[in-house]
Amino acid sequence: MAAYSTLLIGIALSGAIVGIAVAFGRSSRVLARSHDDALTDTLTGLGNRRRLLEDLSDLLASGEPGRSRLLLVLDLDGFKAYNDTFGHPAGDVLLARLGRELENAARDCGGTAYRPGGDEFCALIENRRAGRRRLRAAVGEALFTGVQHVTASYGEVVLPLEADSAERALQLADRRLYADKSQRRRQAEAREVRDALTEALNGRPAGNALGGVADLACRVGKALGLRGEELELVVRAAELHDVGKAAVPEAILENPDRLDEVEQALLRQHTLVGERILSSARPLGPVATIVRAGDERFDGSGHPDGLKGEDIPLAARIVAACDFFHTLTEPQPLGRGVSAEVALEELREEAGSRFDPAVVEALAPLTPASEPVAGEVA
Repeated sequence: MAAYSTLLIGIALSGAIVGIAVAFGRSSRVLARSHDDALTDTLTGLGNRRRLLEDLSDLLASGEPGRSRLLLVLDLDGFKAYNDTFGHPAGDVLLARLGRELENAARDCGGTAYRPGGDEFCALIENRRAGRRRLRAAVGEALFTGVQHVTASYGEVVLPLEADSAERALQLADRRLYADKSQRRRQAEAREVRDALTEALNGRPAGNALGGVADLACRVGKALGLRGEELELVVRAAELHDVGKAAVPEAILENPDRLDEVEQALLRQHTLVGERILSSARPLGPVATIVRAGDERFDGSGHPDGLKGEDIPLAARIVAACDFFHTLTEPQPLGRGVSAEVALEELREEAGSRFDPAVVEALAPLTPASEPVAGEVA
């Protein structure tokens, strides 16, 4: 009987132990799942801000020599408008698609993607140029909707070179992100103002020539080695160089060769008027400076400031020569309607006095009159 009782007690204890083990295992799995859930964004399945902080801290604490990583933070531009237009379900679909594309791209680059919250995403990858391009391309593909313009601003930090803590890394990335966002906003504002002014100019005499002058100025700028923002400035100045003429009566613009002294003085004011108009839009401040110098001459006899030679901004020198060539070749009544050969010959005659000789020679091969004019040695 005692043996039987001992057996029952053993069975009961075994059952209790098994039950405890099962319960412990179940609890462990629940705890593990809860921990994973606490580190995961529910919409995209990416790591959330807490996961990002843990991974950054682990990376920076490892101190592995030569293990350089790139932290890329991005924030969406135009997402609120997208949400307002198509509704939050459509916005969630866009965020989920972006999460998938970013996760795949980060994995290909030996890293991980995260969604700290809202319309902010991050990626932590090996610090390679190709990886950066791959991530940005993936973001562009995910955000292309065909119906609403949504873009992204970026902030990047190289670890551990630029930060020794997770908090410092995120602060630096956020600062760079919002600097990028501010620049994009200024560029967008400048485009809006430029487009409005260009549309207004297209309704004025010679307005249709704006595109031609800008195209030629762009090609001359490239020939002179300009790139990036410098070339962009030349194009914008060429598009808006005559904005001040909006304040000049059309009768004066249509008869520039038959003006009295008062009318000539009014016409000469157009560069100053243009400067004031463009300066009122802060993003167009650099363009305003170029427009002011539009009637300066290379020999110093121009106006309003009597600038000479290289004191005249290069962009203004380029626009002046291109505008002169285009005005000569534009059909009457907007232009003089001369041939490209004649226009180029006149440009060369005034090189060194009115125009920068280097700009004229850069322009020459880009015109239909690229062959040497009569009397010149090829």
